[in-house]
Amino acid sequence: MKKLLFLIIFVALAVISFAQDTTRRGVQQQTKKELRRQKVNELIRQAEEGVLVYEKQSVFGVQFRNNGYGAFFELGRMKTNRRTNIYRIDITEIKHPKEEKSSNIVFFGNPYIYGKLNNFYQVTLGYGQQYILGQKGNKNGVAVTALYNGGLALGLLRPYYVEVEDPNGGENKLIKYSVADSSLFLGPTIVGSGGLGKGWNELKLKPGAFAKAGLRFDYGRFNEVVTGIEIGLSGEFYASKIPIYFGAKEKQFFFQAYIALLFGQRK
Repeated sequence: MKKLLFLIIFVALAVISFAQDTTRRGVQQQTKKELRRQKVNELIRQAEEGVLVYEKQSVFGVQFRNNGYGAFFELGRMKTNRRTNIYRIDITEIKHPKEEKSSNIVFFGNPYIYGKLNNFYQVTLGYGQQYILGQKGNKNGVAVTALYNGGLALGLLRPYYVEVEDPNGGENKLIKYSVADSSLFLGPTIVGSGGLGKGWNELKLKPGAFAKAGLRFDYGRFNEVVTGIEIGLSGEFYASKIPIYFGAKEKQFFFQAYIALLFGQRK
């Protein structure tokens, strides 16, 4: 009889414990659902009010600089409601102000740039942050963001080739600048440029560093889409001087202003 009573008490306690545990789990699940619902409602409310709220963003941009052009890709990870860490790669080209395309109207050659020594490309890998200065206020508003980044710069020098007449009466030949061929490279016998395919196997690497700062104006109607304009300044310093144009002073430091068109998405 005592054993039966003990068994009944044990089963009753087990049932009560199970019921309490089930109730507790149910309450916890209900609480989690409620918290998720509140978070979603808050995100919806913030989106309606024009607040940029996201976990990550990816942005592609085309930029026009006072000394060239380029493109970039950026990944962002939001840390606070206003601050985002950004990782960015830029690919650009710097041109000398004296560069002008010419063509030989007699031989109908490819347009060429007289006196150009090298094409100068830059690849920059940077880390930085962006900080929201002003939210949109509504879906049709404009969010203003300040950003900065810096890091490694890698310059790529590709020799510039021109097609010239052979002074000995042979076939035309492609040459790059050298002291020995300077009279041909800078002379009146230029037929045209050597084309985009020449010089890639002769690239010279120029390591350096860069820094960039700017303002971004995001006027996209929907927060999950990035549409905007970025304006800013950037500077690059290289370990050695960069020859771009004949007779021009070779520089190690390049400073430029830029404007970029932005496209991307947020999640």
